[in-house]
This record gives sequence, C-alpha cells and structure tokens, in this order.
Amino acid sequence: MLKTFSMTDIGRKRKLNQDYVYSCEAPIGNLPNLFVVADGMGGHNAGDFASKHTVEVIVQTISDAAETEPVRIIKQAIQNANSSIRRKSEAEEALRGMGTTVVVATIIGECLYVANVGDSRLYIMDQEIRQVTRDHSLVEEMVRIGEIDRESARTHPDKNIITRAIGAAEEIEIDFFEIDLKREDTILMCTDGLTNMLEDSDICRIMKGQRDVAGKAEELIKAANNNGGKDNIGVIIIEPFADEVSVC
Repeated sequence: MLKTFSMTDIGRKRKLNQDYVYSCEAPIGNLPNLFVVADGMGGHNAGDFASKHTVEVIVQTISDAAETEPVRIIKQAIQNANSSIRRKSEAEEALRGMGTTVVVATIIGECLYVANVGDSRLYIMDQEIRQVTRDHSLVEEMVRIGEIDRESARTHPDKNIITRAIGAAEEIEIDFFEIDLKREDTILMCTDGLTNMLEDSDICRIMKGQRDVAGKAEELIKAANNNGGKDNIGVIIIEPFADEVSVC
C-alpha cells in the first residue's frame, strides 16, 4: 500500500508560489495512481498559472485516456499540456512567454514510470540517494561535456537556465524512465527550490532521520528555508510498499 505526503512552500525570498504538486493514490483513468511536480516560470502570475494549468491538463488527459500503456498515456498528457500552454501564451499578453518544468510518475506493481521536462527531479532512496531524472539545464550540459565539474554547477550563475520546458517549443522532448522498485525504496519528487538549497547527502540524511512521510517532507522544506529559501519549494514523498517494510 502506498503512503504519500506532498506540500509546497513559498520560501523566504519569493512573493509568489509558482510550484504546484499533485498527488493521488487512487486510480486516475487507466493509471492506478499519479504524482506530478511542476515549477512555473514567467512574469506576474504567469508562472503559477503555467504550473497549475499544466498539471490540470495532464490529470484531465489521463482521466480521459482510452490508452492503457503508461508511457503512451503520460506522453500524450504532457504533449497536450504543452500545446495548451502555448495556445494560452499566444492568446493572452499577460501569459506571454510562460512555461513550467514537470515531473510525472506512476507506480504499477513494482515498476515506477517517470517522465520529466526541465530541472525538477525524482530521486529514489534506500540507504543511499540516487537521482533518476536528468536535469534539462545549461549547467547540466556543461557538466556532461566536461566544461565544469558537478560541485561548480551548484553555484554557477547560469544554474537556473533550463534547456527544456513545457510551453517553450511546439514539439516537446520528454525523457522517460522505468525503474524496478525494491521494498525499502522511498521516492522523492521535488523542484529546484529544494535541490539548490540542499546537497543530495543532506537530503538523504534528513529523510533517514524521520520515520513518516510527512516528517520527511516538512524537515526537507525547513532545512531548505534555513539555508536561504531562495525559491519556492515543492515536494512529494512516496513510500511504495509502506505496509510491507519498516522505513526509518
């Protein structure tokens, strides 16, 4: 049985919360559960509209889908969200240039299906922490080709420049991952308001220090804010087999 907890926080510096999370342990259309994290961008209210609207379109598309294969369902949902964001951006001046990251996940049996666009992340943690998604960002590309090292990437002045986003282009490129879950695994989905404030090792330590999913999420957000809270923070914690294993 799944055990989950989700929350967002405005952080210490921003006046508007542009992060939006969706967590449903019950079936949505032909998927047995659904989890989505989005981090919007754009002036005025455009960023918070982009993240919320993207999630709403994804959920509605999945609810209505006749398709049964999870990757195809999620792909169509993200493509529909991208098209809708672009239409609204072109139609309304106040929404011009808006966009959002997105991470979508569903758990079917012992398999985790993940899709991502942008630099929001999904991690899996047992005794160690492992990033599943790959950031679509300028600094990640620089790390990949060897221009900078991983440590320098955390403080690079261009670390917030992303190379893919919902709404950025007519054709959206989506990364997909399929992971075989183990009984002791815990899943963390989050925006960069968390990962820019905390090292992966700190995230792992904080999660190990809390017994329940709510405590894990609350302590992560508290630590990110204590480290500066420079951005909104969105978090979903999932224990896929909570009734089958004691998670510490």
